[in-house]
Amino acid sequence: MITLVLIGLVGGLITGISPCVLPVLPVIFLSGGVQASGGTPTDVGSPAPQQGAPQQGALQQGKGAPQRGSQPPRSRPYLIVAGLAISFALFTLLGTALLDALPIPDDSIRWAGLVVLVLLGVAMMFPRVQHLLERPFARLGQRPVRGQHGGFVLGLALGAVYVPCAGPVLAAITVAGATGTIGLRTVALTIAFAIGAAIPLLAFALAGRGVAERVRAFQSRQRGVRTAAGVLVIGLAVALTFNVTDALQRAVPDYTASLNKAIDHSGAVAKLAKPQTVSLQQCTQEPADVLQDCGPAGAISGIQQWLNTPDDAPLAAASLTGKVTLVDFWAYSCINCQRAIPHVEAWYSDYHAAGLQVIGVHTPEYAFEHVPSNVEAGAKRLHITYPVAIDNNYTTWNAFSNEAWPAEYLIDATGQIRHVAIGEGDYGTTESLIRQLLTAATPGVALPKSTDVADQTPANQDQTQETYLGSTKDVSYAGDAYGLLTNGTRTYQPTKSVPADTFDLTGVWTVAPETITSGAGASITLNFDAAHVYLDVGGTGTLTATFDGRRTIYPVSGAPDIYQVAQQGAASRSSVTIALSPGLQAYSFTFG
Repeated sequence: MITLVLIGLVGGLITGISPCVLPVLPVIFLSGGVQASGGTPTDVGSPAPQQGAPQQGALQQGKGAPQRGSQPPRSRPYLIVAGLAISFALFTLLGTALLDALPIPDDSIRWAGLVVLVLLGVAMMFPRVQHLLERPFARLGQRPVRGQHGGFVLGLALGAVYVPCAGPVLAAITVAGATGTIGLRTVALTIAFAIGAAIPLLAFALAGRGVAERVRAFQSRQRGVRTAAGVLVIGLAVALTFNVTDALQRAVPDYTASLNKAIDHSGAVAKLAKPQTVSLQQCTQEPADVLQDCGPAGAISGIQQWLNTPDDAPLAAASLTGKVTLVDFWAYSCINCQRAIPHVEAWYSDYHAAGLQVIGVHTPEYAFEHVPSNVEAGAKRLHITYPVAIDNNYTTWNAFSNEAWPAEYLIDATGQIRHVAIGEGDYGTTESLIRQLLTAATPGVALPKSTDVADQTPANQDQTQETYLGSTKDVSYAGDAYGLLTNGTRTYQPTKSVPADTFDLTGVWTVAPETITSGAGASITLNFDAAHVYLDVGGTGTLTATFDGRRTIYPVSGAPDIYQVAQQGAASRSSVTIALSPGLQAYSFTFG
């Protein structure tokens, strides 16, 4: 837990100094030095000076310095940043569950935050508006809500619209919230991340308060400062509404990318965010070519539907007693899974009679993969004949502490996990261990010769990673807020150049958490390093891929599936542009 909290703090600190915070920094800086309206000692809630008593805080020799009340409240910077951290943490972790539970649009929270920002900006500019907004709170507490409390509300609104740069820590928190796997460790990670991100922002807010306290112009011209802060807050709301802030973020290099990559490559977040037994954690971290003791297998439970069983009935636990079992986690639109499945199918076909049972646990990566008919059609296209368990609620996924597609867990006849294979490749090792366990379970069993299936695992170590296209998972968008897309419909302008392993959008697109939907003139340009490029897309229409000077049209229809949009003889750096007819939904790029 201590390590998890430290990682969360570091990830938050990186986010707090990243380019994506630049649009909110001026607001935080100036708002930290803004006093409440009517900031004099006679404000309600402050004692009035006694008759004849000297005015505190006045400069000597009658230079007309402002009174004590003209300085910003000492607590205001802390409350602004506290409000931002609290609302950001809550909306990130619970926003998906809230939107699923209520019949409201996915971007309701963001729009509410923008409206509140505009109201607060107007209140800063016009004290009467602020007093009007304070009235309901004044009745509750018998005192007005002055600058410090208004600062907390400002922070809450900023947290609702604040979109930090994506990173491994934020991704772990978002996935946990989206899948409902929120526990003590996830909450601790979220709180630590929010605190880490708040620390640099607090420094700016305190700097703003320090300037207001020391610079005479801030004290003597507080009305003008409040007006400027109000204009800035409204300007931020307008800029966020029309994505004007993107230009600023595009202009500044992502100087924190290498830091986020270091955390991602460590794999610490994925492993710590999901508790595992020590033995299983060791097996997933240190795969071996010999049988290991990885602890007892998790239960295959919470299955919505079974495929490829008699009458599609549940596979009885008793039928696995004394058998060697291979549990394969997959998703039908995952290209990595599709390359692994021929090996799994060959093992089932050749070794089932000798005592091997294969169970393909289909845990969805996208919303469309929750539909059983889509899974069944995908299994038929891949010629899967072994039993498939549809694990829509991630129950079996969590029971195995799994974290990737594809992933194979080899279980011996006593129910102990003896080998874990994450990702593609090394099929010869897995098959060799299958043969060893079958022989151990049934001494003298006659085994067929080893299978002969071509290994299609890409050998290119620099191959572009799977590239997501939705607003919650995207980490490779070249033309906007450093790897982030925002929900809603807008017209995208092409960038001058697309960096390596990123994509760019042109034309009208509607962005949702898991997908982007094409509109008029919609196209995607991808800079990749691979031999084959696949686009996961659904709907009815056409894809027109322009690659290596050639245009190829692909008809699209039915449930989402992957379409090969580029192919070259060997893996190398190249680019492809795909035009999509209106109404198509694109999910991700995969490579081979």
